[in-house]
Amino acid sequence: MIAPLMQLIETGTVKNDIPEFQVGDRIEVHQRILDGAKERTQVFEGDVIGLNHGGARESVTVRRLVQGEGVERIFPIHSPRIAKIVVIKAGMVRRAKLYYLRDRVGKATKIKDDVKRQSKIDQDLKSAAEAAAKSAREAAEAAKATGGESKSAAKK
Repeated sequence: MIAPLMQLIETGTVKNDIPEFQVGDRIEVHQRILDGAKERTQVFEGDVIGLNHGGARESVTVRRLVQGEGVERIFPIHSPRIAKIVVIKAGMVRRAKLYYLRDRVGKATKIKDDVKRQSKIDQDLKSAAEAAAKSAREAAEAAKATGGESKSAAKK
C-alpha cells in the first residue's frame, strides 16, 4: 500500500501523453541526450518485451538487434528525459514477458502483426503527420509575414 503522501507526489509526475501500447508492439522511444552543452534527441526503436507497471515508476523494456547482437534498454516511461513514445506496429503475443526472444535467432524472433489494432495505430500516425504538417505550414506563413514586415521597416 502506497502512503497518501507518496501518491500525491506521484500524481504530479505522471505524464498524460503516453500512447497505449502492449507487449509485442514495435515502438520508438525518443530520449533527450546531453551532448556536451547541446541537447539532442536519440531514437531507440525496438520490440516491447516487458512492461512494469507502478504509477510514476512505470517502465518498459525494449529490445532490438544491432549488427546481429541483441540490445535491450529499460526506459522509465514518466521520466522527463523521455521526449515521446511512438507506436510503430502492433504485435499479437500470448505472453506478458517475451524474454524467450533472447535465445531465438532469425525468423524465430518475428512477432505476428495484430491487424485489428494496427488500423487504429495507422490512423493515429496519419493524424499526427497531418497535424505536424499543418503546424509547419502555419509557422512558415508566420515567418513569411514577419519577414515581410521587417523588410518593409528596413526600407523606411
